[in-house]
Amino acid sequence: MTLELKHRKHTLFHLIAWLILIFILSNYALFQTGELVSNVFYRIAYAIAIFYLNYSFLVPRLLLKNQKLAYFFCVMLTIACSKYLIETLFPSFAPISSVNRTAALVFFPIINIVLGTAIRIYQQWSIDEKNKKKIEHQKNLTELQVLKNQLNPHFLFNSLNSIYSLSFKKSDDAPEAILTLSELMRYMIYKANNDFVLLREDIEYIKNFIALQRMRLIKKAKINLSIKGNINDQKIRPLLFISYIENAFKHGVDLEGKTDISIDIDIKEEELEFNCTNLIGAKPIEKEGKGVGMKNTLEQLKILYPNRHKLQTFEKNNNFTVNLKLKLD
Repeated sequence: MTLELKHRKHTLFHLIAWLILIFILSNYALFQTGELVSNVFYRIAYAIAIFYLNYSFLVPRLLLKNQKLAYFFCVMLTIACSKYLIETLFPSFAPISSVNRTAALVFFPIINIVLGTAIRIYQQWSIDEKNKKKIEHQKNLTELQVLKNQLNPHFLFNSLNSIYSLSFKKSDDAPEAILTLSELMRYMIYKANNDFVLLREDIEYIKNFIALQRMRLIKKAKINLSIKGNINDQKIRPLLFISYIENAFKHGVDLEGKTDISIDIDIKEEELEFNCTNLIGAKPIEKEGKGVGMKNTLEQLKILYPNRHKLQTFEKNNNFTVNLKLKLD
């Protein structure tokens, strides 16, 4: 919503409120006296003047700048001066009903000022909250982009290492590995910067990554990928799982090149559960919060799925397992 449109809505709201007040007071005067007394309009003009002097000047210039004593003094001075001016300029000014003249000139302005102050403070609080959310959102976007920028070179470095290993062995799989890497990079460039991707696209990326890793491992390597549930319609934030899968291939291979990796993705309605289990190999495992990739993914989860994810890592029977549960958007 543009600033001009907001201003128009704000002005229209005030205009309608004053028209309603004029209607109520006019009808009340007719009910009390049987005629529309002229000082009803003086009263409305008096109320409007007091309201906007407080609403547009005293509250923003003094109260909201924490000058409470000066604000209180100016309010009292405004009520006293307005009472004096009304009594001097409009001696015939009288209350509509049996309420005495002093009450009409003091008590009603106080109610008017309290109401205007409450409205202005609420509006300022609402503006401050919106600004805080905008700043927090921008901060999250900046942090997320930094994390992605760190993750992309990290992934590319690991993938090039895999291709280098194939080339060093003069493997016939090297050309296919380069094609697979190109598919991975296409996803990284054209999809990974989106806010959301289709789950099937992210899983296809995982399949390509696994295919690339299979080429550098011995033929007896056990790698199992299981997908359960509907992946065609669900959307997810990109690249949430790859760091844990990379970690499994990096640390789940023993000195002889043997490995046993099991990756399970289970989708049930609005919840997704990801499990990645690997043998504890020759290299020490990078547990939660350690390592560039896993640390970045943890930070992304905190930003993108606050209070909607549960991450656990544990070791059992010489196996290391990552369990991640997500509430999907």
